[in-house]
Amino acid sequence: MPREVLCEVENCNFWSDGNRCHADEIYVVSHKGNTAHDSKDTDCKTFEPTH
Repeated sequence: MPREVLCEVENCNFWSDGNRCHADEIYVVSHKGNTAHDSKDTDCKTFEPTH
């Protein structure tokens, strides 16, 4: 599995230079049960705001 995860949310605790995500795990959920039809149907639950 590729380890390069890109993220543009600069106020996330896991965000790093080059839009890299440095979280150990990524957790993404769907708004529509277990099925998503496009990225608008999903959210990243790994997000933690910076303090």
